[in-house]
Amino acid sequence: MRRLRKKYKSPRKPFERDRLIEEMRLVGEYGLRNKRELWRMKTLLSEIRRRARKLLAIPPEERKEEEKTLIERLYRLGILDRDSTLDDILRLRVEDLLERRLQTVVWRLGYARTPHQARQMIVHRHIIVNGRIVTIPSYLVKRDDVIEIHPRSPFAKMLAGEREAAQQSEESRQ
Repeated sequence: MRRLRKKYKSPRKPFERDRLIEEMRLVGEYGLRNKRELWRMKTLLSEIRRRARKLLAIPPEERKEEEKTLIERLYRLGILDRDSTLDDILRLRVEDLLERRLQTVVWRLGYARTPHQARQMIVHRHIIVNGRIVTIPSYLVKRDDVIEIHPRSPFAKMLAGEREAAQQSEESRQ
C-alpha cells in the first residue's frame, strides 16, 4: 500500500496579515485553487534553496559537480540559464516557479483568456504536452516541452478563427 505524505509545509504563523495578503494576491494572479498549491510551490523552492545553501558550505572543488547538476535541473525546468550561479538560485522567488506551471504557461501562450480558463482547459483534457494529454494544472513545464491544444477540442477551432480574424485585420491595415 502506498503511503501518502504532505508535499507542503503550512506557515508557522497562520494569521500574519502581510503574508495572508501576499498569498491572496498570488492565488488570484495565478488562478490557484487554494493556498495549498501555493504552499507546495513555496516548499519546493525552499528545498531547492536549502540544497544550494548546503553546496555553498562545502569546499569549491567538491561542490562543482553537484552545483552543475542542480543548475542543469533548474535550466531544464526553464527557471535559470546555463551560466547561472548558486547566488542566482538563492535569489529565486516563488513567482519563478509559478510561471512554469502548465496552467500559467497555457494562459501566457494565449490559449486561454484567464488563468482560470487555462485550468479548466487542462482539467477537461483540451491540452497536450509532448503528444500526451495532461490533466494536472500544477505540472511543471520543462524548457523543451511542446504544448498544443487537442485537435478535436472546440478551443482549437475557436483559436483558429481568432487567428484568421487577426491576420485579416493585419492585412487590411497594410
